[in-house]
Amino acid sequence: MSTRTVAAPVVDVKRVTTQSLQEMKAAGIPIAMLTAYDYTTARILDRAGVDVLLVGDSASNVMAGHETTLPITLDHMIYHAQCVVRAVQRALVVVDLPFGSYQGNSKEALISAIRVMKEAGAHAVKLEGGEAVVPTVERIITAGIPVMGHLGLTPQSIYRFGTYKVRARDEQEAEQLRRDALLLQQAGCFALVLEKIPAVLAAEVTASLSIPTIGIGAGVHCDGQVLVTHDALGLTTDFNPRFVRRYARLDQVITDAVQAYIQDVRDRAFPSDEESY
Repeated sequence: MSTRTVAAPVVDVKRVTTQSLQEMKAAGIPIAMLTAYDYTTARILDRAGVDVLLVGDSASNVMAGHETTLPITLDHMIYHAQCVVRAVQRALVVVDLPFGSYQGNSKEALISAIRVMKEAGAHAVKLEGGEAVVPTVERIITAGIPVMGHLGLTPQSIYRFGTYKVRARDEQEAEQLRRDALLLQQAGCFALVLEKIPAVLAAEVTASLSIPTIGIGAGVHCDGQVLVTHDALGLTTDFNPRFVRRYARLDQVITDAVQAYIQDVRDRAFPSDEESY
């Protein structure tokens, strides 16, 4: 009932790489990152000029309807990443390693990361955690796979935290985060996501690192920002943390369009003679 869309070739597209992000930090150019889970959306975001596309385990929430990110599997993530990679001509594609695919041991983590790179054609992987995952990060990087870290609120640990509240408000946790950030940089991470931590702390950590930081609910002084695309475009509206800015209300646009279509069908106004063979 529909035709397959094919990405048109783009001439002289400069690929965003991990080195590009390093250069952007050095030049003071903020990095724009959004999530993507499918071919059509990824193609639009890539052509719009987004620097990094994150195939996030948030697909568990916005694509599959789960309450947390925990249920999504490595096979699911590889499928979503394959769809995104086929659409992209410019952006750096980073793929979350899902819960259970890297926490067991560094060998298991390496196998998971290799699958993501080989089967999906991704450019890098992302994993959550600080000091405890440093050996895992080092082992993955030794295999030539770029790793993005993730500190602060780490959704895969939600049942340990028991809440989605802001992390690292107290000095003990803030000091651990500072230490974790430096350890991840030393281990070879090319960038860090800082999620839902005080803006002052995020600014301090950003200034202390030579690698870029990407904030989500971490203030304006990170080297870049990331949002879940479904939140930013108003496709999901039941999730309303203060750090989400809705740049559109596509839920209403789609509702209006579908209702207009239904009415045209009911009225036999669609298809018209011009739309028929």
